[in-house]
Amino acid sequence: MKATAKLHDLGQSLWLDNITRDLLESGTLARYIAELSVTGLTSNPTIFDHAIKGSADYDAAIRSKLKAGKSGEALFFELALADITRAADLFRPIFDRTRGVDGYVSLEVSPLLAYDTKTTLAVAKDLHARAGRPNLFIKIPGTKEGLPAIEEAIFAGVPINVTLLFSREHYLAAAEAYLKGIERRIAAGLSPDVASVASLFISRWDVAVASKVPPALVNKLGIAIGLRSYKAYSDLIDSPRYRRVMNEGGRPQRLLFASTGTKDPKASDVMYVEALAAPYTVNTMPEKTLLDVADHAKIAAPAPADGGDCEAVLAQFKQAGVDVDALAAKLQTEGAESFVKSWNELMEVLASKSALLKAA
Repeated sequence: MKATAKLHDLGQSLWLDNITRDLLESGTLARYIAELSVTGLTSNPTIFDHAIKGSADYDAAIRSKLKAGKSGEALFFELALADITRAADLFRPIFDRTRGVDGYVSLEVSPLLAYDTKTTLAVAKDLHARAGRPNLFIKIPGTKEGLPAIEEAIFAGVPINVTLLFSREHYLAAAEAYLKGIERRIAAGLSPDVASVASLFISRWDVAVASKVPPALVNKLGIAIGLRSYKAYSDLIDSPRYRRVMNEGGRPQRLLFASTGTKDPKASDVMYVEALAAPYTVNTMPEKTLLDVADHAKIAAPAPADGGDCEAVLAQFKQAGVDVDALAAKLQTEGAESFVKSWNELMEVLASKSALLKAA
């Protein structure tokens, strides 16, 4: 049995952190669903930037949209929605079979809105309505300004993937926004059945401290943060507050492990996936990592719901001079800036391609 199937049987959802038109056209995504237990998909501006820049697959669609007067952000979302809705349709049988637990695709609002609550909410509602698919998550960053938009979007019934979370505290803040939105729906007599995931980024922790800690601690921080957050997640969904919500027909906001591709070429390429094999969570991974997992990952016992030795490991990092809270804030800020950079590059690529295609 492939490790991907073992993870699925253990109770973890495997999502692909990639989308291209070629993945759809070639049948590769359908094959990953059938053969590698892939049950969902995430996207971001960087992924679309590489997909559009690196091929001619979008040229015909760009020509068509240009004739319809589309450009810039409007053009991008037309292209992205075409891909995302096709992917959503591939995952729809999984969504239906699991009654809305799994089978989702994710599309991000413009990262330029990371600190604009009101516009983020308006765009999230608009994109979800335009897609017309119940198994679409709209990605909103879990920044201080993003949290109110997340609560309001959940209250409005829009499924949300909370992105750019880096710590237990970030996760708990996102969970609080989700719960508030659901509790408001219950109080208003609305259905509390609005799905959400909270995306915790893993590998960037180890990149950030690789040159600053003793060799024994290299590549240990991301997993420790993941396990600490998994314990907080496990405790929260067992709490009386969550049980009251579930008793009304609500469901937990699932914890999602993101950025689980290994960045250190000297380390195991599947170390994060093996260490964070946690039931009732999601792991969204790059295509290469997915294939590596299927090929040679070893899935043993599930991740400990009590966090295992994560606090002891984190104490060692503190002793080594790592301020986890300060680093989490820095990583979130840098992550938002990185997405803005990718977004701007994407807009430049679209403008350049548009000009070339017009000239041709």
